[in-house]
Amino acid sequence: MDSGSASNFTEMGTLGVEEEFFVVDGRGRPTAGTDELVYERDPPEILDGRLDHELFKCVIETQTPRIDRVSEARDRVLAVRSALVDHAEAAGYRIAAAGLHPGALWRELEHAEKPRYRAQLDRIQYPQHRNTTAGLHVHVGVDDPEKAVWVANEVRWYLPVMLALSANSPYWNGYDTGLQSARAKIFEALPNTGMPTTFDSYEAFASFEETMVETGSINDRGELWYDVRPHTGHGTVEVRTPDGQADPGVVLAFVEYVHALVTELAERYEDGETGYRHRRELLDENKWRAMRYGHAASFVDRDRDGEIDLGEAVDRECDRLGVSGIRDVYDAESGAASQRRISEEDGVEALYESLIVE
Repeated sequence: MDSGSASNFTEMGTLGVEEEFFVVDGRGRPTAGTDELVYERDPPEILDGRLDHELFKCVIETQTPRIDRVSEARDRVLAVRSALVDHAEAAGYRIAAAGLHPGALWRELEHAEKPRYRAQLDRIQYPQHRNTTAGLHVHVGVDDPEKAVWVANEVRWYLPVMLALSANSPYWNGYDTGLQSARAKIFEALPNTGMPTTFDSYEAFASFEETMVETGSINDRGELWYDVRPHTGHGTVEVRTPDGQADPGVVLAFVEYVHALVTELAERYEDGETGYRHRRELLDENKWRAMRYGHAASFVDRDRDGEIDLGEAVDRECDRLGVSGIRDVYDAESGAASQRRISEEDGVEALYESLIVE
């Protein structure tokens, strides 16, 4: 089977950014456009081989070329987005971004024809039939497979912080869920999602991947959809937590943070740190708080001796890692709050327009 290899973990600190977007019509409503954009029209050069679709024909995914230095990330992310918008406009479509599109009514939208997705629909049924989600995935290269597994274990505590900051999906299937990131809850209904457990070694993770494929639980390793995973094909640690974003500044804040976090954890591994062995239940509680409360979330402290609110966690991370983007995200109105405000003040047409990627 194509299960990846320990030999793929060769470079430290490279980056790759995957973004999922919604293809929308002139009024900003999700529409079936991925067949034309992915299969029928040649994309701009930067998207050649880096443009794909997701389960629904209204959700499209881009991947950046490999980014060797974090200083290059801004130009690459912006270039990919600009190319996608131009590609869509040439075919009469627009591009929107959020964790869930408030106008995406899953019963009325078309699923993709790709055999991989048809097999998922057949196996998973209802949870996958309604999966109109769109997220942001950040890959950071790691130069040793054991290090990658250790780093992925440690990253788990920080995932609720990222989810709370990114919360940008209050509406699902046309109604207000009361959540800040309904995408996270909708996606968790699928198998092999959410917070993974601790893996003691690369061998343990690779054996798990192999078992899942060989038992027919998944068709390929890409169907392990956990919030973080060592990517045995790319040789990266992949963080899959944030909601999709229309604002590229928010995307770049997460790219900066994830890169700094993975790099710092890799150094701690090299220094021989033991690390935390968090219970999944505690991490799930913090993730729930993130999806429910967004920027207003507080979390059970990692030492379980109290709580820490999101602002404190952001301050600590910025000071510790020397980053600033996530502080700007926290200080600004959250995506979920912005969507609710625009909908209430100006109506759904303005809401849809606010999600358009320029």
